[in-house]
Amino acid sequence: MSITVELTYDLSKTLGARHFQLDGAATVAEAVRLTRERFAGQVETFDRLTRVANLAVNGVLINHARHQQTPLEDGDRLTFLMAAAGG
Repeated sequence: MSITVELTYDLSKTLGARHFQLDGAATVAEAVRLTRERFAGQVETFDRLTRVANLAVNGVLINHARHQQTPLEDGDRLTFLMAAAGG
């Protein structure tokens, strides 16, 4: 099973990847863990940036309290979304 992980601007700029394929994640929790492992040399930065990130599966925000158990299917897209503000 393969999903696409997308990182929004701040994450992609800091971690050096915009999107990538991830194999072997059946749930959002597994995908987050595998994504964190992908950036093993930048774990502190990854943790700091994702602490305030929302997650979306196929463009739909998922409930933070239950996101760990959200199942993933082959071809899904998991997006780390950072809050943005401006004026």
